[in-house]
Order: sequence, then C-alpha cells, then structure tokens
Amino acid sequence: MLKWAQKLGMIALLFALWEGLSRSGMWNKHLFPGPLEVIQTLIAMARDGQLGGATLRSLGRLTHAYLMSVCIGVPLGLCIARLSFFRNAVKPVVMGLQALPSICWLPLALLWFGLNDSAILFVVVMGSVLGIAIATEDAVNGLDPQLSRVASTLGVRGLRFYFGVLLPGALPGIVTGLKLGWSFAWRALLAGELLFVSGGLGQLLTMGRELMDVSQVMAVMLAIILIGITVDRVLFQTVETRLRRRWGLTASV
Repeated sequence: MLKWAQKLGMIALLFALWEGLSRSGMWNKHLFPGPLEVIQTLIAMARDGQLGGATLRSLGRLTHAYLMSVCIGVPLGLCIARLSFFRNAVKPVVMGLQALPSICWLPLALLWFGLNDSAILFVVVMGSVLGIAIATEDAVNGLDPQLSRVASTLGVRGLRFYFGVLLPGALPGIVTGLKLGWSFAWRALLAGELLFVSGGLGQLLTMGRELMDVSQVMAVMLAIILIGITVDRVLFQTVETRLRRRWGLTASV
C-alpha cells in the first residue's frame, strides 16, 4: 500500500504541476494544453480507432524488428564473450557502432530500401541489436568462473555446455539486456516513423504537428509512455523477477 501511495502521489504531483504550468499563462493555452484536455483527446482518438490502429501497426513493426535483433544480438554477444577473434576484431566495431545514434542510419535506410517498412525495420534493428550483443557479452563474462571449471571437470563441453550451463547461468543478465534492447528499439521505431507516412504512432505525432494540434501531440506522447510502462511491467519485469527468484538472486515472497 505504501508503494502504491507513493506512486499515485508522484503521478498526482506531476499532473498538478502540468495543470499549474498550463494555467500560469507562460504559454498560450493552445500551445500548452492542460492534462484534462489531453486526456479527452486521447480518449477521442481511442474511440474513433486512430490510436488503436496506429498502435497495432507500430507494435507489429517493433515485434518483427525486435525478434530479428534478439536472434542476431544474443549469438553475437556469446561469440564476443567466448571467441578470441570476435573479442579482438569484432567487439571494437560493435562498440563504435553502438555510439552512433540509431536515427543516423535512417538516411542510408531510405537510400537502400526506399520509403517503406524495410527502412524502418533496418533502423530499429540497428538501434537495438548492438545493445543486446553488448549486454549478452557482459552477462556471460560476469558468470561465476567456478561454473565453467565444474562443467569442465564433469566433462560438459560443446553444445551441452552452452545450452546447459552458460546460457542458463547468464540468463538474468541477458534478460536485462533484452529489456534495454527493447527500449532502444522502441525509440528507434518512433524516430523512423516520424519522418515519412508510416501509419503508426509516429505519423500521428507528425499529423498533430502539421495541424498545430498540440493536444494530439501530447496525447500520443502519453500513449507512448503508457505502452512502454505496460510492456516493461507486464512482460520484462515479470520475467526478470521470476528468473532472479529461481536463480536465488532475490528473496522469494
């Protein structure tokens, strides 16, 4: 109850601050609408189907690109952690590309793939795959060395070692990396959708800007925040908590 009270109190404080700034007269009411007006716009967009359709299109693209990132990033991270060639030659390239903002890939994506979903998918994959690979490498390198020695003593090698010892032991860290990779992918997706007609949440933001409808822009931003919190709480936090309890990294309730 205390945790919920703290969370609700913080939300109430933020909304009160928002309403106070809207009423202060620092900005025109049209340019800085209050929370009630934004929530009304959000409800209206949900009722007429705009928000639902755009959300499904964005989440469909995100799921496709994110699964590709996981299928590439996790094996790449394992190779960097376990193979000297990848550690010496590939890791510096991965670290260098990771420093490049994902939106920088968009001009190349548009030239290579044109104005279509493939360009957005490419940007999303490049925005998340490298972070997943680095997190996987860190999780594997942080594994207790005794596990490897015991497995070697017992004759556990090859695929049995990777799937029976290495991956299960590093799984809590890998899941944390997957959560970070999802947040990178979510941001990259919306950045890509902002720049051309895509039918997703990014396009709703662009339409609000072009129509000077700040209430719609803020409503879509609020929807993006709610979607992000929901996915994090329902999916990643649930899986992460259960893994940590099973691995004995936190006390079970």
